[in-house]
Amino acid sequence: MAAKTLPARTLWLLSVCAFSSMASMRVCDSLLPVLAMDFSTTVGHAARVISSFTLAYGVLQLFYGPLGDRYGKMRIIGISMLACTFGSVGAALSVTLDWLVVSRILSGAAAAGIIPLAMAWIGDSVPYESRQGVLAQLLGATVSGMIAGQWLGGVIADIFGWRTAFSILALLFLTSGLIFVSRGAHFPLHPPGQTRSLIARTLDVLAVPWARVILGTTFVEGALAFSALAFIPTHLHTQFGLSMAAAGGVAALYGAGGLVYSRFARALVHRLGEANLARLGGVCMAFSFGTLAWATSWGWALPACTVAGFGFYALHNTLQTTATQMVSEVRGTAVSLFACSLFLGQSLGMFVASWLQDNFSATVIFAVSALGLLALSGYFAIARQRTLRGA
Repeated sequence: MAAKTLPARTLWLLSVCAFSSMASMRVCDSLLPVLAMDFSTTVGHAARVISSFTLAYGVLQLFYGPLGDRYGKMRIIGISMLACTFGSVGAALSVTLDWLVVSRILSGAAAAGIIPLAMAWIGDSVPYESRQGVLAQLLGATVSGMIAGQWLGGVIADIFGWRTAFSILALLFLTSGLIFVSRGAHFPLHPPGQTRSLIARTLDVLAVPWARVILGTTFVEGALAFSALAFIPTHLHTQFGLSMAAAGGVAALYGAGGLVYSRFARALVHRLGEANLARLGGVCMAFSFGTLAWATSWGWALPACTVAGFGFYALHNTLQTTATQMVSEVRGTAVSLFACSLFLGQSLGMFVASWLQDNFSATVIFAVSALGLLALSGYFAIARQRTLRGA
């Protein structure tokens, strides 16, 4: 039977991977105005560097999950870490926006094999009643990576230029990847998984009604939450005149809110239950994005970003935990489909949000996200209560 906790070294190594992956994902949030200026384009057009990453990240989930099930999740994570180095080097050397977009596609394709497979491995190793707490610890590293990407990305760009941010990421991936590979033998590997086809395993997941609810909810969550998050630094910069470093620092409070959640996740789950925790997340995000939409000074963004981060992870960590138990026989495939839904949703959300940014303003993006996330969390909470009653 699986242990209820993981060895500290194992969780630390997985956390390093999660930190690096999320820092790469969010680094461009604070760079959009600078990239738009350097490449003589609009902020909405420059946002392709975000949507291209997330699209590749989402699509490649369809392949990494089955690879992890078949060849071992830890082995695939290690290879993915080293492969991320090449995309970051390409981004640092980009001379055109199209070159940068292609480099971000490579980064997203490589990073796709890290966090979801780490979640699936935890799902294999930790029983369900203890799993949300362990996933919350991994979440802490993920959120720290988000903070580093959003805030330090802007700081480094202001001081040294945006190319330096990608150079540092390349070094981070190379170093952490080598550490992971050198110590990977210490990971207890689960037996190689299914040899059935990708289509067969995907159909196994989609045949479960509750899995379809989780995947659909996750898709909409990604479209609404991540697209709004990506435009917070730009909104603070253009609307209130904050430097990109300062705007990125304020937006990074979103991650700080997530860290607060990760510290209290076990107690919150025990006290509220999954359905009410999801509801709380939706209310927090609706309040926060509504505040950002109608704020008259940048100071309102400080509590708004913090509460939004807490709310997002209250909902998302609940979705993560339920996703690891959708279809345990093909857990790697199931969790990868979960991540695929999240980031394909984000890609669609970024496409729509970029159009709204160029034709209206970020205020419209925040307002739509606030209303949508409130309704979404309520729907999921009701669905979860029904499944628990029927269990």
